[in-house]
Amino acid sequence: MKVTRSMITVAAGFCILALTSTLAAQPSVPSKTKLQRTDRNFIQKAAAEGLAEVELGRLAQEKASSDAVKQFAQRMVEDHGNANKELMQLAENKGVKLEDEAVKHDSLRDRLAKLRGQAFDREYVKAMVKDHKQDVAEFRRMHSGAVDPNLKAWVDKTLPVLEDHLKTIEGIQAQMASSRSAASAGLRRSGGAPPDRRASSAFHSTT
Repeated sequence: MKVTRSMITVAAGFCILALTSTLAAQPSVPSKTKLQRTDRNFIQKAAAEGLAEVELGRLAQEKASSDAVKQFAQRMVEDHGNANKELMQLAENKGVKLEDEAVKHDSLRDRLAKLRGQAFDREYVKAMVKDHKQDVAEFRRMHSGAVDPNLKAWVDKTLPVLEDHLKTIEGIQAQMASSRSAASAGLRRSGGAPPDRRASSAFHSTT
């Protein structure tokens, strides 16, 4: 009987040791890392602005008359859409709550929605130049200022895309301005259509 009891005790001990070893070997469930306030604020702001760029890009695809503007708008939908998906996953992993809708550009979207064709092109391009200048400056700041390594990796990946967007839209804006100047010069020499109309016609004939 004593032998049996001893065997049971030893067996129970082995079971406890085995269970303890198994639990110790199991990977712990990763906890949501608490972010610095600057990182959290940036994620929320970047997410809202990304959603806005997609919405405005879709609007531009419908209302723009320039092929160059439409192509740029398509890039906004695709590039910002992809970046938004990655940022939303990052935000979820970090426990950051994001807004479902973009509210920053509500007034701009409403104003652009009332325009069409060449008038829309001018205002949309102007807004995109302004927005991307601000975005690039903010992302460059976070390139060296982000604390969370995952956020920094996303910023480093997204920044070159934004810089290329800015270069492209500034080129479109410069082409539109050059076309207006050429049309104005032609108008002074020979008269004809108002400068804005002639300029827009020249720009759209080259795109």
